[in-house]
Amino acid sequence: MNINFNKNNDGLVPVIIQDNTTKNVLMLGYMNEEAYTKTVETKKVTFFSRTKQRLWTKGEESGNFLNLISIQNDCDEDTLLIKVKPAGPTCHKGSDTCWNEENTTSFGFLNQLEDTIQNRKENKEDEKSYVASLFRKGINKIAQKVGEEAVEVVIEAKDENDDLFLNESADLLFHYLILLQAKGFKLNDIVNVLKSREK
Repeated sequence: MNINFNKNNDGLVPVIIQDNTTKNVLMLGYMNEEAYTKTVETKKVTFFSRTKQRLWTKGEESGNFLNLISIQNDCDEDTLLIKVKPAGPTCHKGSDTCWNEENTTSFGFLNQLEDTIQNRKENKEDEKSYVASLFRKGINKIAQKVGEEAVEVVIEAKDENDDLFLNESADLLFHYLILLQAKGFKLNDIVNVLKSREK
């Protein structure tokens, strides 16, 4: 890997630290060539501390190491993206990230949909909401809907109409998200179970 440590007068390149699993950005640091070499050799991310003017391995005092997964160089060869498996909080103030955010997996639109479902659950007396009406009818009705949608997905899977298959699949996922919340869970709980089975 050709890294241009001489582009800046101080011999440092910025380093973006990203959680390999959640894809969240955890922090920004700086490396010189020596810090880069030590990171590759030890598999623990090491920076050059501009305040201490020395090499600094993240976690050397706290134990919250950043375990190296991969290193990528950008198109100008002067910025690194390092993917890690963090061992504990990343920020020295105790938070998961240096932006005081939780380092949890985001599912984009599905998280927004979960938030909408939660809102309907909390306001289940809303007569205009289909989701609220399901919560009013209770767990048996919600579970029944998931079963019905699952059967429809199986039926459409045997046909050649991709549009119907995708729509029934969307209906199944939607109702399953409702069932999860009716049971007090969210999608991330299922992901954690799947991760625990990883070999």
